[in-house]
Amino acid sequence: MTDLDLAYTPAVDLVRLIRQKSLSPVDLMENCLARIEELNPKLNCFCFVFPDEALALAREAEEKAVSGAALGPMHGLPVAIKDVTPTAGKTTTLGSKMYEHWVPEEDALIVRRLVRAGAIMVGKTTTPEFAFDGFTASPLWGITRNPWNTERTPGGSSGGSGAAVAAGCVPLAEGTDLGGSVRIPASFCGLVGLKPSLGRIPMDILPTVFDTISHFGPLARSVADAALFMNVTGGPCERDMLSLPDTLEFPIPPEFDVRGMRLALSSDLGYYAIDDEVEQCLRATAEALREAGARVEEVELGWSREINDAWFDQWGVYLDVCFTRDFDEWRDRMDPEVVSLIERGRSLDAVTFKRMEVLRTRQWHRLCDVFERFDALLCPTMSMPAPRVGQSDSDFQQDRDDGRFHGLDMTCPFNFVAQCPALSVPAGLSREGLPIGVQIVGHRFDDLGVMRVAGALERIRPWAQRRPRI
Repeated sequence: MTDLDLAYTPAVDLVRLIRQKSLSPVDLMENCLARIEELNPKLNCFCFVFPDEALALAREAEEKAVSGAALGPMHGLPVAIKDVTPTAGKTTTLGSKMYEHWVPEEDALIVRRLVRAGAIMVGKTTTPEFAFDGFTASPLWGITRNPWNTERTPGGSSGGSGAAVAAGCVPLAEGTDLGGSVRIPASFCGLVGLKPSLGRIPMDILPTVFDTISHFGPLARSVADAALFMNVTGGPCERDMLSLPDTLEFPIPPEFDVRGMRLALSSDLGYYAIDDEVEQCLRATAEALREAGARVEEVELGWSREINDAWFDQWGVYLDVCFTRDFDEWRDRMDPEVVSLIERGRSLDAVTFKRMEVLRTRQWHRLCDVFERFDALLCPTMSMPAPRVGQSDSDFQQDRDDGRFHGLDMTCPFNFVAQCPALSVPAGLSREGLPIGVQIVGHRFDDLGVMRVAGALERIRPWAQRRPRI
């Protein structure tokens, strides 16, 4: 029988208890594996689980803890790795039949850093093919479901990681974020999800080191747990020429004093159609921050749907260049949405692709106008609570008569402006009991600023007591 209190104990507390010899890493691992065995048939959040290896490593961690040896900051902590992130000697499929039998020879740097800190990889989490969608479903692994309501999506593309953390299978999970893939499942699953500043965690899993939309990030149940993840995985790496030269220390416990902070508020980014409950949660969050001493003021960004259209163009090029091999041979076994995106990317000429940088620059300058007067921007993470499974992003890209953009995520514009940190935190529940997230977007490289606002919200509008009934 799973110990649910242990399953939902914060990662920072688990590490502390292990250091104090009050918690056995073996007991913790057995509890995690039991929870996965119980829930994965319902959620499909893990495509691979490594119980024998994880237990053997937990026994080694226990022996080391008892011996009094120096312990890493994640000693004995179970973690999950997304199935687009290479793991040495372990199949990494990217959710695609094209990579069904690919076994990388090396771990990604982020995996090496987690392991070096003492973390134990429990398994690999599901992703849509090539991490392309805000719904986690793939031709290879099928549909992943939300622990708050199994008829709803956990989001994507790190949906397996989000569902695993929200369900208490693991305390922390790694995700990637190229258009919201950490923040989307954070919002739909009631978690903290951070897209850190570009280069804060080195990106070494792509065939290009010039990519400017890709980030690693944590999916966690608390701001402190996200900070722990960042402290372990952040820091420069020469092989990623875009990695930041400094190593930022995230305080644990997080700072939470927002008195005097100036926060901009945009409920729709200027063009989105927003669910009423999402807007209510956003405004309640803004009011709570005002009561905590921040100044919150509504702003107009002047953005439009052209941002999203250009981002999808870029995605198509990105998918083809970074992931596909022998596309014509494999296309009939790929997700039709992926095929369509790749064909869209292939239709672009070089000048059209380069002109997207002009649009990105205009977008950035408009956000700069806001940041000249404010410390951060508040907006929804998603335009609505989690939709039903069986859909995809393209179902939410249709034109409507009201002139508003009925897109699902409100995250990809902040990958277009890639250097900004963006964090999703829980903001409330819908009438149907589905989590709703608020997005905090900071100045370039001001990861600590967005964590500070998140820390304040966690203190004045706590969410840790909420658990899905599964």
